[in-house]
Amino acid sequence: MENTEKIRVLVVDDSLLMRKIIADSISSDPDLEVIDKAKNGHEALEKIFSLKPDVVTLDINIPLVDGISVLEEVMKKQPTRIVMLSAYTREGTTATMKALELGAIDFIAKPSGEISLDIYKLKDEIISKIKLAAKIDLDKFLTSIAPTAASRVKKKTVAIEKLVVIGASTGGPKAVLDVMHEIKSGTPAAFLIVQHMPKGFTLSFAERISWQSGIKTKEAEEGDILLADKAFVAPAGYHMVLAEDGDQIKIQLNQEALVNFVRPSVDVTMRSAAELFGKDVIGVILTGMGKDGLEGCRRIKEEGGTVIIQNEESSVVWGMPKAVYEAKLADKVLPVSKIADAIVREISK
Repeated sequence: MENTEKIRVLVVDDSLLMRKIIADSISSDPDLEVIDKAKNGHEALEKIFSLKPDVVTLDINIPLVDGISVLEEVMKKQPTRIVMLSAYTREGTTATMKALELGAIDFIAKPSGEISLDIYKLKDEIISKIKLAAKIDLDKFLTSIAPTAASRVKKKTVAIEKLVVIGASTGGPKAVLDVMHEIKSGTPAAFLIVQHMPKGFTLSFAERISWQSGIKTKEAEEGDILLADKAFVAPAGYHMVLAEDGDQIKIQLNQEALVNFVRPSVDVTMRSAAELFGKDVIGVILTGMGKDGLEGCRRIKEEGGTVIIQNEESSVVWGMPKAVYEAKLADKVLPVSKIADAIVREISK
């Protein structure tokens, strides 16, 4: 797409008012153009296939054909860059995780339910996520969305031999799922996952990992005991750190200052992990914007641990991994499909 061309956007929402607010927000940016709107799933499919927009904003809860079904159909027949809009409801957050798994590039959380009259407050986020989506190499992105089979073994009690800390941002939910999908139960490692996403979505994200992985996963809570063969997702809005409590290691959550403009921060969790586990930490940085995780990986390397990053070709946004790569801190640079195997090999050393 030439720099002089506007990014062509199709807006899909069942509410006339929401379509107008979202379209007006998009049209306020000179680089974006709303080429049409759709009020239901049938219209959405017809207009996506005929107009071939650069980016689609797709509400999950639309009539006739729901947003998830529209997404599935589009990704099968005419893959398109899609940004989902979702309410903060439990059903909405679960569906959002499914959408990211199926190939949506990103999502925007409606602040006040399905009819969010205050969505205009998210104008900057809507514009920035559309622009980011438009830059994504779709062919490259699509190579990572086909699910693969994961093997399963009977659960057993295991001791912590390694601590794996995974950090990700834009494009991360799908990448994290891909990695965790391939980790077998009975693994002698604990997993800490820091994924940048809004409040209300980390619980569903943790549940989805748990359903699809051999590793039982939960949204971290204050005082959780760190255990092998289990994974903990940092809740949105809280830094996740570790603290010794007698012969146990517990998770602590705090709302201290943002680090790298985010909370939770990958750096915060990785530094804490390195302090307690030293050379037994495996740091993993997946797709995402910015440089969160850079200083955490530096600390892991200083303590003798291992750092694995996702390569540029399989990353939706090669920002966080690139920062680690350019600092020469990465022991392995791998496509997302190879990262689980690399983690397992490091655990077994």
